[in-house]
Amino acid sequence: MRRQAELGDVDFITGDYLAEMNLADNADAYAAGKHDGFERTAWDGIVQSIDVISQKRIKVIINGGGLNPKGLALKTLALIQERGFNLKVAFVSGDDLLPYVKSNLSAYGRPPDHLEHGNEQANLPRLTDALLDTTSKPVVSANAYLGARAIVKGLERGADIVICGRVADASPVIGAAWWWYSWSETDYDQLAGAFIAGHLIECSAYVTGGNFSGFTDFDLESLIDVGYPIAEIEHDGTCIVTKPPGTRGMVIVDTVKCQFLYELQGDAYLNSDVKALLHDVQIEQVGVDRVKLSGITGRPPPPTTKLAIFYKAGYQSQVLVNATGYGTDRKWELQEKQVRHSLKKAGVLDKFDVLDFQVVGTPEPNPSTQLRSTTYLRIFAQADDPRILTMPARAFLEYGMQHFSDMRTAYPTPYLAFYPALYPQNDLDESINILSPGGSIATIPAGHPSYYEPFGKRNNYDTLSPRALTDFGPTHRVPLGDVALARSGDKGPNVNFGIFVRTEMAWEWLRSFMSRAKMQDLVGKDWREEYRLERVEFPKIFAVHFVLYGMLDRGVSSSKSLDCLGKGFADFIRDKWVDVPVCFLEERSKV
Repeated sequence: MRRQAELGDVDFITGDYLAEMNLADNADAYAAGKHDGFERTAWDGIVQSIDVISQKRIKVIINGGGLNPKGLALKTLALIQERGFNLKVAFVSGDDLLPYVKSNLSAYGRPPDHLEHGNEQANLPRLTDALLDTTSKPVVSANAYLGARAIVKGLERGADIVICGRVADASPVIGAAWWWYSWSETDYDQLAGAFIAGHLIECSAYVTGGNFSGFTDFDLESLIDVGYPIAEIEHDGTCIVTKPPGTRGMVIVDTVKCQFLYELQGDAYLNSDVKALLHDVQIEQVGVDRVKLSGITGRPPPPTTKLAIFYKAGYQSQVLVNATGYGTDRKWELQEKQVRHSLKKAGVLDKFDVLDFQVVGTPEPNPSTQLRSTTYLRIFAQADDPRILTMPARAFLEYGMQHFSDMRTAYPTPYLAFYPALYPQNDLDESINILSPGGSIATIPAGHPSYYEPFGKRNNYDTLSPRALTDFGPTHRVPLGDVALARSGDKGPNVNFGIFVRTEMAWEWLRSFMSRAKMQDLVGKDWREEYRLERVEFPKIFAVHFVLYGMLDRGVSSSKSLDCLGKGFADFIRDKWVDVPVCFLEERSKV
């Protein structure tokens, strides 16, 4: 934060401190008085930066208030008074719906509608309704994703620092631009542009070189401690992404495309204030470390917002077993049979919510070292009773002299499960709270959107006019990543995946090649019958985007996947060997 304040020519510093899990992770400790409730790194940033913020009159909007935005706001006000600065502080309230969810479960015995309610392209994961067992699986947090309305009202009343809890990731940026340009709530194209500008910079260094699939083309030293991004938002909602001069990393078309495609919901992206339509997005380099994004249009927001519910789902454990070299596949087959036999004999095989045997890695052919010949078996388990979860390790020891492997194990630990729900926007009690130097608080309701538009059916299609793949000439079998970049991430129980090429001719091939059937084929043995697949195109940036429904189970901390946030999925697909036209490989070698 301090580096952005010192180096960046900025009017606002915005900060997104909250992943899905933050609030739930701290909920029990906060309730017991053992945690401040807010994100401590947010407080660190304010302490380190407050003098520069005051001197340069930079406004600050962050969601680091977490479970306790009021507490962080009061602490910030005390710091300001101690330093003698003239800054006004406000905080946003209304996202905490834990009492509502608990009473709803108690009174009606049903949770709010799931986020995918009405989406015919999604099957709800197994165990989705486990939170109905409120005795053994109590809900610990329930927070609605708020929009920018309260932020705007705070800025209108002179706030210099606005502390939020669970506002949507892009809401601080939307609020800043909305207030700066005095937009109307129905200036949907402008709001949608600011929404996507916020989407580009909310993951900080992800748009300036972090988690970038094209990193192999760059000196690794340039990717250490990279600069954080700046979004220059224009009155029409278009934006230029840049970063402070002299900082490491890069802002190029490819990094911006990667971040644009990250965690999308297809070609329509939802926020509490606006629905952004993305099909015609354009991304172009307009200078050194300067990339312009345009072509976004907007529609009225949906009548519901996301409600993130976390509950204590029981316990989970993993046993890691390693084996080396020749015949490893058969070794793991034998190991699984031995463990299952032992668990069945002990009468607990059917007591697990999840029991999954996952082979991690492949031995290198003709290995150069023993480590390159070694792989792991990951035995992942979840159950209500932690004693049950000690049994896989015991099973391993029971047959300790009958197999080929060595064990490293973890003890059972509690885990939280995620239930993404829908909540009516008109029922939100969203407010801005202005602090006065004397300690009084003025609370102003944020209101609600004046008009909603139901979302409707999601777009899902293969390309309308595919070219015959033979049209592109002779091919060579190489990893798909040799000609295409990509980004992936999680959306609750789903994986999203965007892949793109650099030229129009390569785009003709990619859109014809990357069909839904081909995507399922590339997923290979990881594909399950219950999964669903959604596909759209972004022709002006040469990209295809997929949502793979159900790949992360219930998502986040309750997923059995080793890649529980879906971030590695893109390079898994890029590592697949496919028949690529030779002309594109020659073209790529010249870049």
